[in-house]
Amino acid sequence: MNKTKQNFAIPLACIGLMFFMVGFALGLNGYLIPLLKSSLNVSGWQSYLIVFVTFSAFLIFGYPAGSIIKKIGYKKTMSLAFIIFAVAFVLFIIPAKIAQANMTFEGDREVVASMVRLKCLLLFLIASFISGLGNTVLQAAINPYITILGPMETGAKRISIMGICNKLAYPAATLFLAWLIGKSINEAKVSDIIVPFYWITAIFLALGILVLFAPLQEIKAVGEEEGKEEDCPYAASKTSIWQFPHLILGGITLFLYVGVETLALQTPVDMATTLKLSHPELYQWLPSIGMTIGYIAGILLIPKPLSQANALKICSWIAVIGSILALLLPAKYSVWFLFSMALACSLMWPAIWPLAMADLGKFTKKGAALLVVTIFGGAVIPFLFGILKDALQNSGFAPDQAIKWAFSIALPCFIFILWYGYKGYKIRR
Repeated sequence: MNKTKQNFAIPLACIGLMFFMVGFALGLNGYLIPLLKSSLNVSGWQSYLIVFVTFSAFLIFGYPAGSIIKKIGYKKTMSLAFIIFAVAFVLFIIPAKIAQANMTFEGDREVVASMVRLKCLLLFLIASFISGLGNTVLQAAINPYITILGPMETGAKRISIMGICNKLAYPAATLFLAWLIGKSINEAKVSDIIVPFYWITAIFLALGILVLFAPLQEIKAVGEEEGKEEDCPYAASKTSIWQFPHLILGGITLFLYVGVETLALQTPVDMATTLKLSHPELYQWLPSIGMTIGYIAGILLIPKPLSQANALKICSWIAVIGSILALLLPAKYSVWFLFSMALACSLMWPAIWPLAMADLGKFTKKGAALLVVTIFGGAVIPFLFGILKDALQNSGFAPDQAIKWAFSIALPCFIFILWYGYKGYKIRR
């Protein structure tokens, strides 16, 4: 047992660092959304396009990423992802410099100002899409890798450890930007991100090189290795990943889960700003603390005395009840709902992923790639949230009421996740 733990220690540390960087890259959006909203004078739904395009890359490149892994292996795929990230962060600097060169617009220059703001927003969206591509490639490699690194029944425990690394990175990204800029989010301008993104680019580029030398072996799931397909009898007779109902339903569940989790992680600063709370950037810690508490519980309790399926059920009930309370309580308390929402989300990903990937055998890489595609939910749900929030506000709702009721979009998502925890993952063909 000690030997097994020792063998896993270094790979776990390496993959943990990569999960942290995935969270860091996504956490940058939590700062950029309100920054673009104020500096470029865009609407709520337009600012959430940053999240939409970031996650849309998962829809387009999630499945092809599985082919990349199959061709060059896990480690080289991880390194490639960091290089793509570095390219994306360089591209973020371009619209920031354009904004810096056009800081003031007066009188008859207002039309020019609108065109410049639109151009900057478009360039930010392109950079965000490339960043999403890097995230897609990296997650397509690290999620199945950590899942099959040990026994499948303890997959949620390992993913919970990775989750702590990942979710602590979200506020770290916001605070890192705030620290380098030296201003509150209410005072910052788009041009202030130029120097921080030079630093971020250098860090990701260096990590891409270091990953090539990391002690990460190429591993395969049970029944995945050529000639040993019969080790997984359930998958051996299958001819397509579409013959695994628990996988398909798991993909739908992940789609909804990632959407609501992204809401919890990306909206604290925006919500705190709407509620006129002081130092809104500090509220970015709320969901990360909630998720970290949940992950620690997963590490301690899974697989005994708590199974992965039971963990999913408990978290789903917390989410459903919390969603209802958030809608019933006064708006000033709604920001604290992000804590309970994140706490509930904490063990959903660690539980859903291994439940959906169980018994895939020779289809493990394709199944993992399909699940990565469903991370696109992180684009759809927040985007719909932004549209709903704007619609409510345009209908006469006060800003604090509009953002509170916009969170009603999370309730049906959590109800479906609850169903998967009870029934969906058991369905076999």
